[in-house]
Amino acid sequence: QVQLVESGGGLVQPGGSLRLSCVASGKNFHINIMNWYRQTPGKQRELVGLISSIGITSLVDSVKGRFTISRANANNTVYLQMNNLNPEDTAVYYCNAIGQSLPTRASFNTWGPGTQVTVSS
Repeated sequence: QVQLVESGGGLVQPGGSLRLSCVASGKNFHINIMNWYRQTPGKQRELVGLISSIGITSLVDSVKGRFTISRANANNTVYLQMNNLNPEDTAVYYCNAIGQSLPTRASFNTWGPGTQVTVSS
C-alpha cells in the first residue's frame, strides 16, 4: 500500500512563493506518474501538472512560467515550486500517484490528504 503526504502549504501574500512536497511511502512499488491537483470549494479538482518516472513534466497554461515540478529520492518525493502566487491560486493542493505494486504489478491510484494554500494580503 502506497501512502502520500503533502506538506508546505500555508498563507502567503500575492507575489510570494511556496514549495509543496509530496512524499510517497510504502513497500515495493513503482510510480509511473505523480500529479499535482488543486481544488477550491464548489469547483472540480483540476490538474496543475505532472512528472513522469523519467522526469518529463507538464504544467497547465495558467501556471506555466510560475510553477515548476521536480523530484528527488528515486521518484518518491515530488515538489511543486510555486512562484508569483496570486489569489486565484488559493486552493487545497493534492498529490496523486499512479503506478504498480511490485512484483504483482497491481495498479494503484493513490491520493494524499491535501495541503491548503492561501494567497491573500
